[in-house]
Amino acid sequence: MMTYYRPLVRFDLPRPDDALTLAGGAGWFTQVVAHVRGQTPRTLGVEALPEVWRMRLTGSRPPIAGVEMNRTRVMGILNVTPDSFSDGGRYQSASIALRLAQDMVSAGADIIDVGGESTRPGAHTVPVEAEIARVEPVIRAIASELSMPISIDTRKSAVAEAAVQVGARLVNDVSGFTYDPMLAAYCARNGVPVCVMHTLGEPETMQANPQYDDVLLDVYDFLERQVQALEAAGLTRGQILVDPGIGFGKRVTHNLALLRHVALFHGLGCPVLVGASRKGFIGKITGASPADARMPGSVAVAQAMAAQGVQVVRVHDVAETAQALAMERAISTGVF
Repeated sequence: MMTYYRPLVRFDLPRPDDALTLAGGAGWFTQVVAHVRGQTPRTLGVEALPEVWRMRLTGSRPPIAGVEMNRTRVMGILNVTPDSFSDGGRYQSASIALRLAQDMVSAGADIIDVGGESTRPGAHTVPVEAEIARVEPVIRAIASELSMPISIDTRKSAVAEAAVQVGARLVNDVSGFTYDPMLAAYCARNGVPVCVMHTLGEPETMQANPQYDDVLLDVYDFLERQVQALEAAGLTRGQILVDPGIGFGKRVTHNLALLRHVALFHGLGCPVLVGASRKGFIGKITGASPADARMPGSVAVAQAMAAQGVQVVRVHDVAETAQALAMERAISTGVF
């Protein structure tokens, strides 16, 4: 029976002499929680870590698309879709999208994530030609004016290729590279870093009745398999972000379990990205509605992720998140 090891992450000082560094950043840990399917988790000292887990948990994460992974970075969401759950239809023209991207950069964004297909629950697939028509002029405009790395949020290799040709530097696939078998090969062949996300089913049906044996370990196993497949295609773990897929085929209890124990995913040896911004589970817990009323809850999630060493948070509310993370970092580490 496989044992999974989740570091109990801390940032406070003084740091014990026997502490291990988390992922080459400012976080550290002296204990881990051992998870085994069907058993009660146990807290152990770091001396219990097998060598492969020790290496993956402590190894420095290389930059992704030129962005250092040594602290929590902010990925700003820029949807150029008519039907996204939070901001559908607001930023479809290239000029408006460029102004929003400029505002995000000024507010503290490290990456801009451009998407042309809504993957909210119940959303339908967008034809390739329509998706390219939405994202290509926006990415071209942003890349011509800003040096900020741009991510293309797509499941389709043709869209990714068109986006990379006009300036995108990261491919963010919410299907976890299960939708288009050509996408991983394209990214590997061209040295384009990726984000692989867990989802259960298609957007049309993913929230119908999601079921897991153990959501934390099931998601971990999926991501491990997909990371191995991406390695086989030619990418390295240093070129791969992993995302547990909050809200994608998950009930509220599933989302909370993943967020509470997100440090487990450092064991994949990749930077971790979490995108929970304005999602429905925040509204169910807090009563906040519509989606753009969920900024405070979204910022709280981002802070909780930073406290567990997550390297990237994907958010709508860049200024509020960046400010909260700056204060979180200054309080816990004294760095400002």
